Amino acid sequence: MTNTATNTTASSNRTEAKSRFNAALEEAKAGAAALKAEGKDRAAAYRDQARHKGDDWVSEAKAYGEDAKVKGRELATEGKVKAGEGLRSLSKLVNENAHQVDERLGAKYGDYARSASKSIDGYASKLDEKSVDDLVEDGREFVRKSPGKALGIAAVVGFMLSRLFRGSR
Repeated sequence: MTNTATNTTASSNRTEAKSRFNAALEEAKAGAAALKAEGKDRAAAYRDQARHKGDDWVSEAKAYGEDAKVKGRELATEGKVKAGEGLRSLSKLVNENAHQVDERLGAKYGDYARSASKSIDGYASKLDEKSVDDLVEDGREFVRKSPGKALGIAAVVGFMLSRLFRGSR
């Protein structure tokens, strides 16, 4: 009987161990499920927080972009006005000095100077009549039609500006 009692005790110990193991396993599964749910909740909260922060940054960037557009348009308009004034001043200077060209080089060259003065003044008037958007579109169209000329003009202007700023140091 001792053998049977020992087997019964061992069997009941195994059953109890299995029961405890299964209970521990179920408890671990429940803990993992709770941890998973908590992780999902936290991830959703962080995702929402990041999305709102990103939306805020996008809104701020758009606002800065709009401010930059407005400021750029103001500066372009101001530059257009100053360029027109500069062309008019140049036209006036050439016209005022045309009589000296007449005296030194002849009437034919003085007429060229007056004609140049009128052309420059005409360019100033055309510049005043056009909006900044029209000028930008004209520039784009020129580059599309004559990319070689546009590149050459850009190179010459760049060279002149580098000389101008190098000399001002």
